[in-house]
Amino acid sequence: MNGDGGAPVRSGERGAGTVVVLALAAVVVLLALAVGTLGSAQRARGSAQAAADLGALAGATAWRQGADPCATAAEAVRRNGAEVVACVPEDGGTLGVRASRAAVGPDAGPWAGWLGDATAGARAGPRPAGPGPADDLRRG
Repeated sequence: MNGDGGAPVRSGERGAGTVVVLALAAVVVLLALAVGTLGSAQRARGSAQAAADLGALAGATAWRQGADPCATAAEAVRRNGAEVVACVPEDGGTLGVRASRAAVGPDAGPWAGWLGDATAGARAGPRPAGPGPADDLRRG
């Protein structure tokens, strides 16, 4: 029995609470790392999408003015921290751009390539001729 008249304490159970607390702390740290990793990947995806959107808009505008659409798109994408994976001039003056960006920054050390790259695509160009869904809404 222990000194205060309570239940006897077995010496084999001493420190079991410490192990449980350490295990819970490890789980919390792993969950925090997982959430941070997902947040980093989502931020990179949003950044790649913004770069692709702006590249497609810049390239389509340059194409309408007679300039090289893919060179203009590549410059816009580069200025937004990504690189062009594909640039495809399509029929009707529409330009498709696919951009890629590292999911973590260059200062991530050994983790830099672990998440891979975030990619996104965008298309821009003139509105197609003929009635569209917005015209149906205006009439009704």
